[in-house]
This record gives sequence, C-alpha cells and structure tokens, in this order.
Amino acid sequence: MTLTSEQTSRTLETASGTIHFYEAGDPASPAVVLLHGSGPGATGWSNFKTNIEVLAEHFHVIAPDMPGWGRSQAVTREESDHARAAVDLLDALGIEQAAFIGNSMGGITTLRVATEFPERVSHIITMGPGSGPQPKIVSPGGGLSEGMRTLVAAYRDPSVESMTRLTEVMTYDSARFATPELAAERAENANAHPEHLANYLDGFAKGGPIAKWFRLEDLPKVQIPALLIHGRDDRVVHFENTLLLLAHLPNSRAVLLNRCGHWAQVEHADEFNRLVIDFVSAN
Repeated sequence: MTLTSEQTSRTLETASGTIHFYEAGDPASPAVVLLHGSGPGATGWSNFKTNIEVLAEHFHVIAPDMPGWGRSQAVTREESDHARAAVDLLDALGIEQAAFIGNSMGGITTLRVATEFPERVSHIITMGPGSGPQPKIVSPGGGLSEGMRTLVAAYRDPSVESMTRLTEVMTYDSARFATPELAAERAENANAHPEHLANYLDGFAKGGPIAKWFRLEDLPKVQIPALLIHGRDDRVVHFENTLLLLAHLPNSRAVLLNRCGHWAQVEHADEFNRLVIDFVSAN
C-alpha cells in the first residue's frame, strides 16, 4: 500500500456540519462513496483501507467519517441524518452522482439515499446491512445478535481487549484479520473522541443509534442497479437480511460469500474490489 490515511485526509464544511473524509483517484472519474459501519473507532479509512487504493485506479473515491464517527463533528441521535450528510458532502465536492458502497450502517444509509435522493445514486452496493430497525437485526433466539452485543460492550469499554473481541466477532478468519494492530487502532480511534461514544450509547438507550431507516415498502420503486454482498458467517447481521432486500429491490443481485463474516471488504478484499470495479463499470 502506497497511499496513507494522512495523504488522503480532507475536511470540509458542509450544510450538515464538519465532515472529515478520505479522497483518492481522479476527480474526473466516476465517483464512489464508501460508507463505514457503526462500530466504535470506525472511520472511512479503518473500514476501507484495503480497498481505497485499488478502487482509486478506476474511480474518484470518497470515504467519509460519518457525523458521530472519526474526525467528523459529533451529533446526537436526534441530530443525526447520515443520508442528508452524504448528499451535502456530494454538494460540497461538486459531485452530482456517485455509486454508494456501504458496510452495515453504511449500507442502511446507502439504501436511504437511494430511496430519498435517487438522482444522486448511480449504483447501490451493500455489505451486511440490516433490513429494518431493531428487533429485525436479532439472533434466532431473540435479542441482539452476538456481534451487536459485542459492539455495544466495546462502546461501554473501548479498551484494546474489547476491540480484540469486537474484531474477532466481525471476522470469520479472526486469526488472520483480527490483528493486535487493528484492535489497537480501533481503541485509539474510539478513545480520541469520547463524545462519539457517549452519543452512541445515549442513542442506543433511546431505541438505537440510527434514528432514520429506509422503508422496505419504498425499495420496489428503486430502479438503481444494486449489488448486495453478504458473508455467510456474519455474526452481526444474518445474511437472511440481504435475501429480504434482494426480494424488494427489482434491479438487484446478491453475492453470498462463504468463510466470510461482517467485513466482506476486508476478508475478501481482492474479490470485493473486482466485484465493485466490474459492477460499477458495466452498469
């Protein structure tokens, strides 16, 4: 990897406030927006550092820290609107339309942008989003999934030990991908912004940190090409959520990856990058 986080780091004032993001690639190329998940210490770089450089050979890549995460401004549950923030970032960058690629919470935002601002979205790509608010993201026995329980525990105790458990539950091959370096990076990111931790836990107590979801009944109206990727071994959001989305999105196809947890873009980075390049380039 030749690109670094600091080389690609940018900050802009937008109509939704201060947004920090990572940018790479030719601004004249088609734009892709990479949206991270909701875990403590998540940033555009931490979720997509294995993808940004490869995708930037083909696209203008934008990977924001969403409001309430990373170096972007803090927001409460009531103030948070990630779909609006994503569109405001496009406006600030002078980008009319982009492919939206979202992991977990980022996938939920991607589907909201597609239903509320469809003219701004050229392609939909999701990895492991839920199909609706709690309690739809649950384990078969009821209650939060194993991954969500571990995630919330890491918000309450953002230590390296907690981040180790979190990265282990996010991945299938934890011996390879849940490294001590990644756990330390996530702990450092999380502890650098205690306001984000407090706001997440406050939002969780009020019914979940994501106040605004897409509606399943709106998805059949969406004609944007959609690629839905999910890990067969996802312990955070069960892959059946993606099968439900597939049934509602008329112009969609799904890729189910064996030996893959919640981070398809990390565990199967080469295949993920090829899928994205081919899908965005061909549709």
